[in-house]
Amino acid sequence: MAAPVGEMVWVPVLEEGVFRFDASEEARSAAGPSLSFVEPRRREEPREGGDRPAVVPACEVAGNVQKVVIKLPSGTSFYGTGEASGPLERTGKRVFTWNTDAWGFGPGTTSLYQSHPWVLAVLPDGKAFGVLADTTRRCEIDLRQECTIKFSAPSAYPIITFGPYNSPAEVMMSLSHAIGTVAMPPKWSLGYHQCRWSYDSSEKVLKVVRTFREKGIPCDVIWMDIDYMDGFRCFTFDSNRFPDPKSMADDLHSIGCKSIWMLDPGIKKEKGYFVYESGSETDVWIKKADDSPFIGEVWPGDCVFPDFTCERTRTWWASLVKDFVSNGVDGIWNDMNEPAVFKTTTKTMPESNIHRGDADIGGVQNHSYYHNVYGMLMARSTYEGMAMSNTDKRPFVLTRAGFIGSQRYAATWTGDNLSNWEHMHMSLPMVLQLGLSGQPLSGPDIGGFAGNATPKLFGRWMGVGALFPFSRGHSETGSIDHEPWSFGEECEEVCRLALLRRYRLLPHIYTLFYLSHKKGAPVAAPLFFADSQDPELRKIETSFLLGPLLICASTSPEKGAHECAHKLPKGVWSRFDFGDSHPDLPVMYLQGGAILPVGLPIKHVGEASLEDDLSLIVSLDENGKAEGVLFEDAGDGYGFTQENYLLTYYVAQVHSSVVSVKVLKTEGSWNRPKRNLNISILLGGGAMVCLLTCFLFLT
Repeated sequence: MAAPVGEMVWVPVLEEGVFRFDASEEARSAAGPSLSFVEPRRREEPREGGDRPAVVPACEVAGNVQKVVIKLPSGTSFYGTGEASGPLERTGKRVFTWNTDAWGFGPGTTSLYQSHPWVLAVLPDGKAFGVLADTTRRCEIDLRQECTIKFSAPSAYPIITFGPYNSPAEVMMSLSHAIGTVAMPPKWSLGYHQCRWSYDSSEKVLKVVRTFREKGIPCDVIWMDIDYMDGFRCFTFDSNRFPDPKSMADDLHSIGCKSIWMLDPGIKKEKGYFVYESGSETDVWIKKADDSPFIGEVWPGDCVFPDFTCERTRTWWASLVKDFVSNGVDGIWNDMNEPAVFKTTTKTMPESNIHRGDADIGGVQNHSYYHNVYGMLMARSTYEGMAMSNTDKRPFVLTRAGFIGSQRYAATWTGDNLSNWEHMHMSLPMVLQLGLSGQPLSGPDIGGFAGNATPKLFGRWMGVGALFPFSRGHSETGSIDHEPWSFGEECEEVCRLALLRRYRLLPHIYTLFYLSHKKGAPVAAPLFFADSQDPELRKIETSFLLGPLLICASTSPEKGAHECAHKLPKGVWSRFDFGDSHPDLPVMYLQGGAILPVGLPIKHVGEASLEDDLSLIVSLDENGKAEGVLFEDAGDGYGFTQENYLLTYYVAQVHSSVVSVKVLKTEGSWNRPKRNLNISILLGGGAMVCLLTCFLFLT
């Protein structure tokens, strides 16, 4: 019997403009704890304030299903929905939040590896509004009806609304106050990553990295897929192919390269295997309804699965990670953690399985309750284990499965894509959607995971992929080699130029991550963030913003970016490059009124020095003014939380045809490094004037 459709009961929470809605007072009491909120109590505690919601959802409860409808003005554009394939503008789409091993997904796939029951709405006047259905359950997000958001999920769950605020950026910042911001990444993790399933021996790994160095192609990280293990047993090493991982890691470190190693949740069920034995002794496995451990097949054969909903399991896993890191491991890759299970029609474990969750996250529940947060809880455990192993280093974890809020623990990538032009195009809106759903540290498998890239496709994809927040090339077993030099000299040169461009921009990218960590803003943002009132910007997918830096790419094999007509937001946008213009590289513009900090063309992050020359590229606005910011710290560790950093605000202004550039103010306790400062003033039409050395003074 369906309850009548009616307005939901509401209470103000968190901060001005944020409201919690429930189907009824009884539904509010019945709702499970929040796993998305960084501080779940803030969803439960009403705040003081006299503001009232501008939009009140309607709700209908039919059986155990709660349906929520939010109607917005005509001309509203929808975004968000997390890791979703298909177009950037989500009107007309439907997504089901159910973490799924989605190898070879397409633009119409409705469930991928992560769940973000979140919609960002940009209203006709440019203001923005956010809606979170705070449920871990399978949730339908239906945007097929114009200007209407519909959520449908079992059990009582709250709706949290944000805004309307004056801009999409303000909504994202408010969301971050609820779900947290991205963990500050170590600077090396913002370099280029090279991966393959699999580099099958220590010798092969070192050969690949040395080839990067010999060819002058930047790279900071190499990855170990499942074949480094002894028979796919997690926390082990194949004694023939990786006999001394610590020695290999030392060799990599000596040439400025880090290593990241995979850990899956499927633990081989085998007597004598220390992980299985200790897990059984600690009673950490997910159970079936009859209280026996669930057994499912993954890479090692019959496997059991840690129940990360329990604190004792997370502590057990973290201690294994802590010991594992002592082998020279710099980062960890959590894969297959939807969780994926082979030889099942659902690709995962039965929903009737039992998790013995901690009371503060929902208590004992079946798998359907915890499925969507399994990957996030695994990533959290991995992150905590890495943090325990070395308190002077920031953990780096990459997770395939996740939930809204996963950015607190891990980066992500867009899963098992294909080596074709459609997937290259799709990678842009996917990265942008993740950023619009609270996860700024993401990127695709550059070149495509499955299948064989062509030289043109690989070079073009590297051109844009080198400017994504997370930049990694990855390919599957059985495909041709997908290293930058594997496609001939021309493609190799494109990749070299693309990655040198990334490394020159690292001071700016690292600053954007600091600002994202502090304030919750996306690192890569859609073009409409420059002017949310311009409806013509709302569907553009091949251009994106890195702060004031505009990247215009081409995903057409017939045309390079320089041959395409690019819609620019209003105002001054000055085109520039580093003398590296190439048909397969994106075109770059700097917004008028911005100052862009740029470093040297280094080959890995460790090669840089604080005394290196710093360049400031200045693009004046209509009034002859510009401003910019640069964040600098040790690149790792937590000194930045204790004032051990330097945040510099620069300003530029033209007076009587003379441009002065000054330090407006600084934050942090670091002394300014002694170095040359090169200033370039963009003149328009791609021209610039360069001043070799300048000395700045505080205003």
